[in-house]
Amino acid sequence: MVIKPRYESEELKLYRILNRRMELSDEEVQHYWSLEKGYEGELQFDAWLADLPGSENWLILNDLMLECNRSTFQIDSLLLVDETLYFFEVKNYEGDVYIDGNGRWLTLAKKEIKNPLLQLERSESLLRQLLQNHGIKTLIEPYVIFINPHFQLYQAPLGQPIIFPTQLQRFSKKLPKSLIIKDQNIKFAHQLVALHLEESPYKRLPRYTYDNIKKGISCVSCKSLNVNYEMGTLICNNCAYKEEVEAGVLRSVNEFKLLNPDNKITTASIHEWCRIIESKKTIRRILSKHFILVPQGRTSYYAESHFI
Repeated sequence: MVIKPRYESEELKLYRILNRRMELSDEEVQHYWSLEKGYEGELQFDAWLADLPGSENWLILNDLMLECNRSTFQIDSLLLVDETLYFFEVKNYEGDVYIDGNGRWLTLAKKEIKNPLLQLERSESLLRQLLQNHGIKTLIEPYVIFINPHFQLYQAPLGQPIIFPTQLQRFSKKLPKSLIIKDQNIKFAHQLVALHLEESPYKRLPRYTYDNIKKGISCVSCKSLNVNYEMGTLICNNCAYKEEVEAGVLRSVNEFKLLNPDNKITTASIHEWCRIIESKKTIRRILSKHFILVPQGRTSYYAESHFI
């Protein structure tokens, strides 16, 4: 049973939009693709876990951001079975990596990467302290899961909590097959969810302003901004994908809200944001259909119903 589902992070959503609407630096592009690859690996792990026999009686919590003693730490997945809390750090590394004599993790091109075992050790320690602070006693079993079959680690020390892709099936047989979900475990799982922190992604984003972001409606298929509007239809000049204008405008409104959380949704602002639709009447019709108008004279704006 999944108690806390996994969703795309707000940071990843924002980077996807910025990647097609502005020029990112090499470092920012690398970070963006790291987010994409990490999320892809986590989804693969989720699918693997869900297919295991007996998973319906496990309690699963994904993407927890917790704090202990003024230090925050992130957990990819927790699996609560009987009296044991399995703590998974999921890595979607690809290619050949080796550990040198100083314990550094290096690619064959001598580029150093983060040691996931140190990350796991830090997070496990903080999680243990957090549980102690709340009077919760449970056995913690931490593991780094390498989910990508195209990853190879050389000179790995024995006895480390590492599970390679070829070991996943063998590892799954070690997980207990619980017959029932205990009420105390459900209570414990919800306690952890209540401690989850919603962290703002904006402090980690590239610097941008409304003026330096490219305007237009992106293609839902290839993500290009090279889209034209013809007689109620959006047509991508790159891949020829066609889409109804209403769907494209609504998607653009969502992007507008994510990138400009302090800006009001108005006919004028969305007309400027979409750029390729000449008629403000078309924009007004779509906004009126899906949002609620908050009348304030010249400063009237549209809001979603739960904001009213």
